[in-house]
Amino acid sequence: MGRGSTPQRRQVLAGMAALGATGAAPARRRPNIVVILTDDLGYGDLGVQGSPLIRTPRIDRMAREGVRLTDFYASANVCTPSRAGLLTGRYPVRTGLANDVIRQSDTHGLPLSEITIAETLRPEYATALVGKWHLGHAAPHWPPTQHGFDRFVGLPYSHDMKPLALYTAGAGGAVTQEPVDFPHLTERFFAEGLKFIEDNRDRPFFLMLALGAPHLPLDPHPANAGKSPAAAYGDVVEEVDARTGQLLDRLKALGIDRDTIVIFTSDNGPWMEGSSGPLRDRKGGAGWDGGYRVPFIAWGPGRIPAGRVSPGIAMNTDLLPTIAALAGKPPPAVELDGFDLSDQLLRGGKSPHDELVLFTDSKVTAIRTDRWKYVALSYYRTIALPLELIRGDGLFDVRADPSETYNLASLHPDVLADMKARLAKAKAKFESMPQAKR
Repeated sequence: MGRGSTPQRRQVLAGMAALGATGAAPARRRPNIVVILTDDLGYGDLGVQGSPLIRTPRIDRMAREGVRLTDFYASANVCTPSRAGLLTGRYPVRTGLANDVIRQSDTHGLPLSEITIAETLRPEYATALVGKWHLGHAAPHWPPTQHGFDRFVGLPYSHDMKPLALYTAGAGGAVTQEPVDFPHLTERFFAEGLKFIEDNRDRPFFLMLALGAPHLPLDPHPANAGKSPAAAYGDVVEEVDARTGQLLDRLKALGIDRDTIVIFTSDNGPWMEGSSGPLRDRKGGAGWDGGYRVPFIAWGPGRIPAGRVSPGIAMNTDLLPTIAALAGKPPPAVELDGFDLSDQLLRGGKSPHDELVLFTDSKVTAIRTDRWKYVALSYYRTIALPLELIRGDGLFDVRADPSETYNLASLHPDVLADMKARLAKAKAKFESMPQAKR
């Protein structure tokens, strides 16, 4: 569907009408938008998501005061493509960044032709990215100020990659760097985010707070170290919880909490530590939900209704069209894979998605509809294994069986035929798209 197409425009206008009908978008001010993106946080790593060990009272309260989506997916099971999908509203295969992650020696990145959330919101919004970028650290893709952000403070890639420095860039073009203080990194990111908020409290702003936590290596803040029953991983997540609470409190103290929407999510499932909850597999794990399905909470007093839990399927590619609609901005006129979730978030409407396509690198590996999941590819001892070679088709009723444990292909031939057709259509559409070469 094209961004400038009639259906897409109708979708945006409907979302804006819904906002006006509920009084959620006062004419006096466009809403501020804050996206807190954690790194490798698992589906089961929050109290509200069922964690038995990690204590997250502020994020749990955020969920009670807002909307939580139970079936929200990252657009990839590793970080570079997932971040590309989130910022552009497009499956990462379209941007050329679907394969693996950007390494230190790579020179490719997010093409300048791609339009990000930040570019969509300008000039009405002040924009900043604080935290991890991982979408290219060589010109012309670097720094993030090339992609619509007025300010950047953060890392070029994951903090387990070397060499590593903390960079700062502004609209003037100068880029500076300093050593990374790992135990205080989350504290620094939140401090920079709060400074940006305070500096721009009198105008609409968009802040992407892309944390490095809880990606390995784990370096807990001294004030948190040794406090969590989940050891160092829990220490790191509990610091994220506390600082998220401080951010929400600061919005209220500044008197802009009712003008602000805060979204909390993760870039993919857990890696070597962390919990995917009831879901199967983990980060990078082919077509299984544990690598893709992540927490999602939207909070905005006076705008986002409190206490709602929505099971409708959604993906991080939806953030661009949703944020554009919330801001009263049209989506860019290119083909989007995401949809505006305004009705789902604000009024409890159904998901606008008929299906989600999941990729392993540039290969279509699974299809998700509201009830069903068709998995085409898994891994076994480093081998990418098409399921049809060993067990036939993989059809799962994820509403009844979120762990994708029982293959129901033999019981539902009509559903199987539909899902196989969807897979074939997606493969034909997407798998021929060129990807960046190393």
